[in-house]
Amino acid sequence: MQKTVVIDIVGLSTSVIGEHTPFLQKFIAKNTLTHIKPAFPAVTTTAQSCYITGKNPDVHGIVGNGWYDHDACEMKFWKQSNKLVQSEKIWEAARRQNPDFTVSKMFWWYNMYSSADFSATPRPQYHSDGVKVPDCYTYPADLRDKLQAKLGTFPLFKFWGPNTSIECSKWIADASLEVDRTEDPTLTLIYLPHLDYCLQKFGVDFGKISKDLHEIDSLVEELVNYYEQRNANVILLSEYGINNVSHPIHINRILREHGLLSVRVESGLELLDCGASKAFAASDHQIAHVYINDESQKERVKEILSKIDGIALIMDEEEKQKYHINHKRAGDFVLMAKADSWFTYYYWFDDKLAPDFARSVDIHNKPGYDPVEMFMNPANPFIKLRAAYKLLRKLTGFRYRMDVIPLDASLVKGSHGTLDIGKEFYPVLVSNQKITEEIAATDVYDVIWNSLFGNNMK
Repeated sequence: MQKTVVIDIVGLSTSVIGEHTPFLQKFIAKNTLTHIKPAFPAVTTTAQSCYITGKNPDVHGIVGNGWYDHDACEMKFWKQSNKLVQSEKIWEAARRQNPDFTVSKMFWWYNMYSSADFSATPRPQYHSDGVKVPDCYTYPADLRDKLQAKLGTFPLFKFWGPNTSIECSKWIADASLEVDRTEDPTLTLIYLPHLDYCLQKFGVDFGKISKDLHEIDSLVEELVNYYEQRNANVILLSEYGINNVSHPIHINRILREHGLLSVRVESGLELLDCGASKAFAASDHQIAHVYINDESQKERVKEILSKIDGIALIMDEEEKQKYHINHKRAGDFVLMAKADSWFTYYYWFDDKLAPDFARSVDIHNKPGYDPVEMFMNPANPFIKLRAAYKLLRKLTGFRYRMDVIPLDASLVKGSHGTLDIGKEFYPVLVSNQKITEEIAATDVYDVIWNSLFGNNMK
C-alpha cells in the first residue's frame, strides 16, 4: 500500500490559479493537472460522495446538500449521518484488499457514524436555552478532546457565517497532521473550505480575493511539504469551481404567486408549509429540486417553470436519468440555473414577515441553502455593535438571537452547481498520475485507488 493524502481545496479551478497561488503553480508544474467534469449537482455532498464511492447520485442517493423528506414532510439540509450515502466507500473496499488499511476522514461530509478509522466533523452543542456552542464530533470520541486540548476549541464561527477566515482551515489542517503523527493512516482525506467563502461573496474578483488565495496557497504548501516528507502521494482536488453570478431566482416566491406554495403564520411570521403545499422548491446554489404534492398540477408547474428567466434546464424523468439524478430523493423536476443565476430559498413577499431564522446563521432550519449568511447586514451601520451586544448577552448567560444577516440576495457574487459553465470553472485534480485532460467525477475514485494500490483490482 502507498500512503496517500487527498486535499480537497474547495472552490479551486483554473480561473483562480495564477500569480496569487505560487506554490500551487509549482506543484502543478511537476505533476499533472486534470479537469474533473463536475458532478451533478456540483455541490459539496454530491461531489464528495461521487469521489469516494465511484457512483453517481442515482446510486449513492446524495442528490444535493439537502432534500425533502416525504415521510416527515420536512426539508432536511446538511445532515451528517454516513448511512445516508447508499454505496460502499473506497476505504471499505480497501480493507478487503489489505486488512491493515486505515483511513482518516478530516471534515469531509457525512462523517458521523461512518466506518472510517478516524474522523472529525463540525458539530456544535445546542443547549436548551437556544445557545449554540462551538464544538466538533469525532471518532473515536476521545479524539475530540485530544485535538481540542492541543489546538483549542474548533472555531465553528470561522467555519461558516460572516466571520469565516483561514483560521478554520488552519485548524482542520493542524488536526489532520496531529492524527497522522499519532495514527499514521494509509489514506487521509482533508477538507479545506477557505476559498468557498470569498468566492461566493465576491466572485472571481482578484482585487478582493487575492489575500484569501495567498492564505490557502501557503496552507496547502505546509501540508504538502509535511506529507511529501512522509513519502505520501499527494492528490489535490476540488469539488467545483465558483463562477460569477448576478441574478438570484426566488423560485418559491414564483410558485407562491401561482397559488402552489403554502405558508403558515406563527407569532406573526411566515413559515413554509411543505406538507400543505401543492408544489415547492428545495434551493441549493444553482440547482433546485421542485417537489409536487398535487400530481394534477405537474404540467402547470412545468409550464410556469419554463417561463422563468435564468433556468438553463428543467429535468423531467427522462432528463433526470440522463444526468444520473433519478433517485427517489430528487425532486419531481430538477432545475439547473444558467451560469449567471442561482436559486434562493426565499418564499415570503414582505421582509417584515420573514421567519426569525432568516436573519440568523441557521442552516438546519432554513428550507434551502442561504449564502447570504456570509454577510452582516450592510444597511445597518451599527450591525457590528449589535452583534457585539448579542455576544455579550450570550456570554452573560442571557437568551439571545444573533439576527444580523441581511435579506438581500444581490450581495452574493459567486455560485456553483450548474453544468452551464466554461472549463475554467471546472473542479481540478492534481496528482503524479498521468491522466487524460478530463475525467468524470466518478473517476476520482480510481485515481485514489491507483495511488493506494497501483493497478491492483478492487
